[in-house]
Amino acid sequence: MTQQTERICILGGGFGGLYTALRLCQLPWESSQKPEIVLVDQSDRFLFSPLLYELLTGELQTWEIAPPFEELLQDTGIRFYQGVVSGIDTDQKRVHLQDGPEIPYDRLVLALGGETPLDMVTGATSYAYPFRSITDAYRLEERLRVLEESDADKIRVAIVGAGYSGVELACKLADRLGERGRFRLIEISDQILRTSPEFNREAAKKALEEKGVFIDLETKVESIGQDTISLDYKNQVDTIPVDLVIWTVGIRVASVVRSLAFKQNQRGQISTTPTLQVLDHPEIFALGDLADCCDAEGQQIPATAQAAFQQADYTAWNIWATLSDRPLLPFRYQQLGEMMALGTDNATLAGLGIKLDGSLAYVARRLAYLYRMPTLDHQLKVGFNWLVRPIIDTLSQ
Repeated sequence: MTQQTERICILGGGFGGLYTALRLCQLPWESSQKPEIVLVDQSDRFLFSPLLYELLTGELQTWEIAPPFEELLQDTGIRFYQGVVSGIDTDQKRVHLQDGPEIPYDRLVLALGGETPLDMVTGATSYAYPFRSITDAYRLEERLRVLEESDADKIRVAIVGAGYSGVELACKLADRLGERGRFRLIEISDQILRTSPEFNREAAKKALEEKGVFIDLETKVESIGQDTISLDYKNQVDTIPVDLVIWTVGIRVASVVRSLAFKQNQRGQISTTPTLQVLDHPEIFALGDLADCCDAEGQQIPATAQAAFQQADYTAWNIWATLSDRPLLPFRYQQLGEMMALGTDNATLAGLGIKLDGSLAYVARRLAYLYRMPTLDHQLKVGFNWLVRPIIDTLSQ
């Protein structure tokens, strides 16, 4: 009697999900053991999110940072389903897709990421623009184009949240809009980039100042209107005219995950063991934004692309270990430093004893991200384009 092939179902095709799937393919399976790997994502494209800002300035093109899954998974044997996960039956071990098939599984990977909550403030759902997905980038691009083509003297932009996303957006858009741009960066705490290394924070402050970005610290957004934003600073509310509000604050776990009967923290993240397995469900692994995880050293893992990228290796190894009777490895997070774009030829990075800013950091950041792109084939295509594009641009001038 032939042994039934095990099926690994991976929900979410971001850094956690896609990289787990690709790593699983590289592990040394015995031919009789090789499982079926299914990847599910609601988009048809993977998104290399740290480079999403470069779409708005035209530095990069969609194909470079958002290649189709079909292209990335070619010749891997991984089956891809584009669909929205509508339910997970952990007793029957089945995943339900909205308008799609039911997928039975033997091992399940939860890597659905998070979404930007826009219902925290009155009017945000109607008038604020989130910036997390390729669709968000397209919507924002369209709004910017309308504003640029208008005859308005100034384009007034408010960016809510002075974390990485807010600061990078402010710098990139200030370079794009130039003299026409009027920027406010609104932050509820008493400083920008609270969790960032001091070197990066100072480089960002300098870049924002040079670009004329006004920073509102200790300021809360009261409400957002069609062309206004109301700000509360020390219990005094001011309503300011604005053409565009971009919302970068907060992260929320998808409702399909929050509805699962697992142990969760206050934010709805699923509690895992250091081997990235869901408590009381060793056949289910969780990683990335939706996981509440402490590693082997007891350090809390941040919800960053860098962490999900590292977790993917361990998740793949541990799934392989559970199917081939080998010991599991507890996750050990390595803080490799932090990088940030501060405009079209400026960046900052701090980590592993290195501190860089300016155009050299800009090149180093690009190369580091090129190395982390999902497949060798895609790395080569993008790398070649980065080398050739400046030459073509120069010749066409």
